[in-house]
Amino acid sequence: MGIVVVEVCDGNAITTLNIEEILEEEFPEVAVLTSDCLSFCGLCRVKPYAIVNNRRIFGKTPEECLDKIREVIKEELAIYQ
Repeated sequence: MGIVVVEVCDGNAITTLNIEEILEEEFPEVAVLTSDCLSFCGLCRVKPYAIVNNRRIFGKTPEECLDKIREVIKEELAIYQ
């Protein structure tokens, strides 16, 4: 398990990207967990999002959301350096 946890709902638009493979290769300290539902009813259909260490991160597109997730991961990892 990583020190940064990224949670995604499998019904969310962000899953059009292979977010697990992308992030876990780029950041070995990250664990990506995919769930059937993260209990934010309807949010999945509105815009791409993920939860990074309990913070909701949104984007207009999956790519924008991924970029924002990367930034939050870097902020989280900076605490441990």
